[in-house]
Amino acid sequence: SEFERRLLLWCAGAELDAEFATALAEAQHDPARRRPCFSLALATLPGAHWSAITPAGALRYFHMIEAGADGGLAGAPLRIDERILHYLLGISHLDERLTGCVRALEPPAFDTASLQPIAERMAAVWRSADAQAELPGLQITGGDRAARRAAAHAACANLGLGLFELQAGLLPAEPRELDTWMRLWDREALLEGSVLLAEWEDAGTNTPASAALARLAQSTRGALILAGRSRWVGGERSQACFEIPALSPGEQEAIWREELGEQAAGLNGDVSRLTAQFQLTASTIHDAAAAFRREPGGFERLWQASREQARPYLDELAQRIQSNAGWRDLVLPPLQENLLHQVAAHVRQRNRVYLDWGFARRSARGLGTSAVFSGPSGTGKTLAAEVLANELNLDLYRIDLAAVVSKYIGETEKNLRRLFDAAEEGGAILFFD
Repeated sequence: SEFERRLLLWCAGAELDAEFATALAEAQHDPARRRPCFSLALATLPGAHWSAITPAGALRYFHMIEAGADGGLAGAPLRIDERILHYLLGISHLDERLTGCVRALEPPAFDTASLQPIAERMAAVWRSADAQAELPGLQITGGDRAARRAAAHAACANLGLGLFELQAGLLPAEPRELDTWMRLWDREALLEGSVLLAEWEDAGTNTPASAALARLAQSTRGALILAGRSRWVGGERSQACFEIPALSPGEQEAIWREELGEQAAGLNGDVSRLTAQFQLTASTIHDAAAAFRREPGGFERLWQASREQARPYLDELAQRIQSNAGWRDLVLPPLQENLLHQVAAHVRQRNRVYLDWGFARRSARGLGTSAVFSGPSGTGKTLAAEVLANELNLDLYRIDLAAVVSKYIGETEKNLRRLFDAAEEGGAILFFD
């Protein structure tokens, strides 16, 4: 209200103008009281109303002014919040009480053309929202972390909004502290036109961080984007969900050629072999190409750079097996050895069969290759898996079923999905022993 604005300017004047501070002291008949108080404002300013000083009023709800400890509610000296004072002076900075939990996200370094349709749809949801209503929450699923960040950044750029990433694990767990934090963030979002992006899977399951994030998603007044490989379910707030589809081999190949530039011509069509084996995203292709440029080499170096992109995520979920075993180390009857060679051929030629010959159009399910090795201990089951991994130049990961199976409903399926999603992206072999 006009009264609240005048009171806020009084508080700013006390900080900025010594003569104004002196005038405030004279009005209160005390040279030490160089800041305004509610009682002086209520008695002096036009349009005064008591609701301005309630905790639900804008001045106190958004911590725009703080009251001192002495003088009671009406007589306590009032001080403008430092962030608000700087804002009124045209100085932009993130409130220091938020910096531990959020950080500004810079534009992505890789090509985001494939994400623009999703970004435009996200922006359209906010653009069509009622100006007086709470902005609907958005969710981004699929892709990798970099792709989800890039889609969110593009959507915000379409509307001229800034994007900040939340470190969910650093949110206050105590309800009162969390409530204060949320109000400060809502204030920041209003002042600067900022959007908060939270990777909800970082908060874990049934943890204080997940509980704090759930409360934030439900209660914040600002624009919020939740991101994760799968959908977050919780709360009553409206959530519009957008899924990032996997890049087709053709889209991957186009990005590879863009990233490699003139070097792509020297690979003699080998780029298509990369897209046949690895389901990389725009960001991981960018990183693999950058690694290749730092350490130039032939196609094998580029293949190795592609393998390395999936390792950090898979290394969190399973044990990578290092092996130099070859066909000569494996002693098997001709029938069994021939079957293993067929498995290798299935994997190596699957792009030709599924894409070039069109079999993937008939059914997109089960396009991976599965094999069951059975037999007593010591007959070569693990060794056979290692030989296949070396023959195909792929990483081999041993899966500990005890670590995957959970007593909590749905957790086992979630763990398996994370494994298979990571293996598909990195073209790795999963070995369930």
